[in-house]
Amino acid sequence: MATVRVWRLAIRLAHWALAGCVLACLVLYQGGHWHERLGYVALAIIVWRIAGGLGGPAADRFSAFVRGPAATLAYARALWRGDESRHLGHNPLGAWMILALLATALLAAGSGAVYLTDAYWGEAALYRLHQIAGWSLAGLVPLHLGGVALSSWRQRENLIMAMLSGRKRAPAPGPDDGA
Repeated sequence: MATVRVWRLAIRLAHWALAGCVLACLVLYQGGHWHERLGYVALAIIVWRIAGGLGGPAADRFSAFVRGPAATLAYARALWRGDESRHLGHNPLGAWMILALLATALLAAGSGAVYLTDAYWGEAALYRLHQIAGWSLAGLVPLHLGGVALSSWRQRENLIMAMLSGRKRAPAPGPDDGA
């Protein structure tokens, strides 16, 4: 079966490193040195990914895969009917999930980093914001994984393997596959 490269190595490494940091920070939710260090690593990855999404290589840019509300709602309706198109990159709902995950992770990591500064140490509102963002992220992750599982099943494509290898099966000859 012919395959094509979809995600470059740097994007895949950032994805898995961020996933590891988020998981570890959730396990270590009570804080401590490892929670803090991994939070800073997560923050660096998030800032790097957002910078790349705004002005990095063309395939990494959010404008390359994030669709507007009309296209996203049309995809959601097609998904509900069971006749959604295959997307070589992220489908419209998956793209919005990426933005939601990045925004929530940025809020969690950023508020944690600011909370640790002398100026804001002990600020209850900032600490609460950090908690809300962290636990919101914990809620988004299973939704993300569920979307990956659903898309993998419906498209007969192992998206986890694709995120490891960076490759997906090539589009079939004919009309555009919605990439």
